[in-house]
Amino acid sequence: MTAPTLASTRFPALGTTAELVVSDPAGLPAAEELLRAELQAVDQACSRFRDDSEIAGLHRRAGAAVRISPLLAEALQVALRAAELTDGLVDPTVGQAVLDLGYDRDYAALDRDLAAPARTGGEAPGWWRITLDRVRCEVVVPRGVRLDLGATAKAWAADRASAAIARELGCGVLVGLGGDLAVAGPAPAAGWQVVVGDDHATADPERDPVLSLRSGGLASSSTVCRTWRRAGRTVHHIVDPRTGDLPAACWRTVSVAAASCADANTASTAAIVLAERAPEWLARQGLPSRLVALDGRVTQVAGWPEESVA
Repeated sequence: MTAPTLASTRFPALGTTAELVVSDPAGLPAAEELLRAELQAVDQACSRFRDDSEIAGLHRRAGAAVRISPLLAEALQVALRAAELTDGLVDPTVGQAVLDLGYDRDYAALDRDLAAPARTGGEAPGWWRITLDRVRCEVVVPRGVRLDLGATAKAWAADRASAAIARELGCGVLVGLGGDLAVAGPAPAAGWQVVVGDDHATADPERDPVLSLRSGGLASSSTVCRTWRRAGRTVHHIVDPRTGDLPAACWRTVSVAAASCADANTASTAAIVLAERAPEWLARQGLPSRLVALDGRVTQVAGWPEESVA
């Protein structure tokens, strides 16, 4: 019996690359249409780089109760849940801190070598200051608070899109958005073969480990991708909410598998912030994880599978 044929496509989206793989080649055009529509809606709701996004509107109406779309309400709920589960290690109120580091536009358009040093404003205002009413789709963002859903929205979008495509087409689906992967529907017999590396764009099965993913999601957070310089200092996009600055330098990349891509991304981001305490924390959560130190040393916890290289 021959193995089922997979079909795939890639295109730019959400400041990164969207990758779509389906187990039914005939369904690829419809699947791509569904994915593009989903990502466009998420961008309209959550982008901090668009003046016409819902997030931008919330900042303009800070301090007031604002009616929002069900989609943004769901995105905010996912972000607030991540903050609660990590005791604030992943916090959507780090928006101003990320801006202060220089991440104020799509990464492709970012000035990679700024002469001025980064300003750090100290501890983030705190996720608990956001008041969200899911029933009424209403939220209050206090004055002086800027939201950044970057730690959760992309992974959540992968979860939503993969589930919607599998439900609509009845086939197996893998959606990848940067380092965030979500699968839904029936998996191939050998599982979805995923290469795990520092950067999804340069991961190489001849060099990097290959993981078989059958359900849920996989996320990788890295401190060596999406970097730029401020006054000679290399900075990146992951902020420690406790300081408003970069986390202590410890891991170059953390990859986590979980029941959903959003949960995996929450954990991988928290692990970068936790630095040397990350392996113990991930083991307590029971999340299979692979942590690569700055010197290349690899730590595996909670049953991360044996690695194979093609």
